[in-house]
Amino acid sequence: MINFVYRLYAYYLLRQVRCGRIPGHIAIILDGNRRHGEQKGLTDPATIYTIGASKLDEVLDWCAELQIPAVTLWVLSTENFKRPLDQVSGILAAIEAKIRALAHDPQIHRRRVRIRAVGKLELLPSSTVAAIHAAREATAKYDGIVLTIVVAYGGRAEIIDAVRALLTEEKRNGATLDDAITHVTAEAIGHHLGEMPDPDLIIRTSGEIRLSGFLLWQSAYSEFYFSDVYWPAFRKIDFLRAIRSYQQRKRRFGV
Repeated sequence: MINFVYRLYAYYLLRQVRCGRIPGHIAIILDGNRRHGEQKGLTDPATIYTIGASKLDEVLDWCAELQIPAVTLWVLSTENFKRPLDQVSGILAAIEAKIRALAHDPQIHRRRVRIRAVGKLELLPSSTVAAIHAAREATAKYDGIVLTIVVAYGGRAEIIDAVRALLTEEKRNGATLDDAITHVTAEAIGHHLGEMPDPDLIIRTSGEIRLSGFLLWQSAYSEFYFSDVYWPAFRKIDFLRAIRSYQQRKRRFGV
């Protein structure tokens, strides 16, 4: 009976959402893996984070159903490296295994999902970097959903690196300090941040109401939705509620 009511409610939400504007880019902060594991009596970090990684398949299904062209997932911050070694190893093992699986997943290829990765990849184990490169190459020519994995990432560091890259380019082109300063514009910094479009909607799971440095530059005009549900327990109705909330807001973009 409960499953029937859930499916009925999900169908109702889906019909509602399809009548409104669909976000072009959804970014998600995947939070609550450890607390979900504790709730379920799990202690092995690799098991805990593998369960979280498997949620990606459902999210891609939901995005494909609504024809959402871009989804970004923050799976590991630079701050996460300060956690106990067994936790970090568990997170990295789950990320690497999932990315390897994505490169060979028939659904990824059928939907023409293009896989990207953003972050300080040099901080990752060589095997994880190799898995990322393999997934990129296997999907590089696809024109379906753009799936961006944000890993070993910090928002402040990203902006600093972009400014440094801009100034380095100016120096290489022979610009004086005064000239370089005049070229430090929002457009120039944005160019050095890469090709990721600004997210329309940012979702954070687990009940935490903060961005923790996620996409600080790109989120200037994003809408935010904070869900109390832990990431591994995130359901289709939670996803649809987030989009419905987004649709109920009037976006002004500072005007």
